[in-house]
Amino acid sequence: MRMATSSPARPVPGLFRTRRGRVILENLTAYTFLFPAGLIIFLFGIFPVAFALYVSLHRWRRLPERYTGIDNYVRALDDLAYVFFFWLAAAALIYALVLLVQFWKSTRGQSRSLALLLPGIANGIAILLVVRWFFTALPVVLDIPQRLLGQERVPGIFISELVASFQMPEVVAAANLALLMTVAGAALSYLLSRWLRVGEAGASLMRPTIATLLAGLGIIGLEFVTRSVSLAVAEAQAAGESMPLWTQILLISVGAALLVAAYALWTRAAREHDDRVFVLKVLATVALIAGGYLLVAELPRALDNADRNMLQSYSVTVMFVIGTVPFQLAIGLGLAYLLFQNIKGKAFFRMVYFLPYITPFVATSVVFKILFSHRPTSLANVILTSLGLSPQNWLLEPRGIFTLIFGPQLPDILAGPSLALVVIMLYTVWTYIGYDTVIFLAGLVNIPGELYEAARIDGASGWQLFRHITLPLLSPTTYFLSLIAIIGTFQAFTQIWVMRTPGSARSVDTVSVYIYETVRTTDPNMGYGSAMAFVLFVIILLLTFFQNRISESRVFYG
Repeated sequence: MRMATSSPARPVPGLFRTRRGRVILENLTAYTFLFPAGLIIFLFGIFPVAFALYVSLHRWRRLPERYTGIDNYVRALDDLAYVFFFWLAAAALIYALVLLVQFWKSTRGQSRSLALLLPGIANGIAILLVVRWFFTALPVVLDIPQRLLGQERVPGIFISELVASFQMPEVVAAANLALLMTVAGAALSYLLSRWLRVGEAGASLMRPTIATLLAGLGIIGLEFVTRSVSLAVAEAQAAGESMPLWTQILLISVGAALLVAAYALWTRAAREHDDRVFVLKVLATVALIAGGYLLVAELPRALDNADRNMLQSYSVTVMFVIGTVPFQLAIGLGLAYLLFQNIKGKAFFRMVYFLPYITPFVATSVVFKILFSHRPTSLANVILTSLGLSPQNWLLEPRGIFTLIFGPQLPDILAGPSLALVVIMLYTVWTYIGYDTVIFLAGLVNIPGELYEAARIDGASGWQLFRHITLPLLSPTTYFLSLIAIIGTFQAFTQIWVMRTPGSARSVDTVSVYIYETVRTTDPNMGYGSAMAFVLFVIILLLTFFQNRISESRVFYG
């Protein structure tokens, strides 16, 4: 007799057992693993920049004292500070418009997809409100040392004051508004993405969210600049002086725009096949450059009262970049190409060339300082003496190398880097060529050998192989190394600080060294140092942006 067997009970579908539940679980797992990295980026990337901007707008010695607006920037850049902040705000608005145009093109004008603008705007406003809450709570938290003055030191007093800071009425009001808008934006994003069923809804939401954030920051920045300019003009008029700030902002901005238009027109002319059109575009480019130069000529007048030491530090930094980056890349590429050939002892030479990069900078800087000592018995002076040349002061010499070669009658603008700076340049090139060599070797390994074989069969010479195969296929590696090198040289500090001497005056002080000196003196000026650091950050950011734009047409990724 067959007994009836009951089938096993089917599991009740849980939250993550459906298809959509598994997708949610995968996304939660991914974001859980990404959260630590995002937290690190915020703590050591975004927060320091935002905090430096906040500090730069205050008189800040040991502790925050009072809000000063852009006075620190005016002290550093004179009237150019107003142009600087005007273009920061304008750039935010322009990029917000670009993102909205890209969103329109990606949605192709579909009404269902365009509905995602609403949650995007809500999310952007939520982020702005979170930023507002942060900068509302920050001064209250930073005021804790002042509130602790005169109080009895008991365990837990700082924690209690910290908790009390976030319970202040203005902080609570800002937090509630930010939380309400964050929840509303998240709910709206979820409901609309489910209802519209738009593919890649997250990517579609990102553009309007960032565009709203940038538009808000741009509007706030323009209002801030307008108020600052109005106050400066009013103070100048009260003192019986004229301050044509808006005229300077307009002229310099239009001049810069003409130079950008000249570059864009030149890139188009380079791709032109019709000779007559090419000549016309070249003439138009020359005209735009001339007009831009005449308008940008207002720049020196805007820098009349700027910090001369800071301007000199930027001049030294530019010379340092020009004197190191091209040479270390060229030598690194040459060594990599030689070590890529079938020669004996390749592994040994690769290790020898890479050794300076992994050796502590302080130790090797001290060795170079001894090698290039001003004493007649130093190795550098012994070599010069053996060649029949007079010994040099090297790291004690503040005069430019071209002045030493051609005489003091040479104008200061043509003096070139000081001899002391040249020694530091030599050290920097010697240190980094090993790193560049190893990276170039990695790029050479990835070039298919079949390309070389086919080119040799067609009769290509060694130079033609290098020019038409190696260089184009190494363009991603070259772009990466040039980007890292330029950023690194703008931030260079260790070797300069170790090798600088009182005799070299300020001829070797880059921006990083000058900022460090500003904040480490007996009467430190944190606000002014933060202002210069923020300007340096924006310059590096712009250089990175322009390098990325150039790489779009110059870098070949296969």
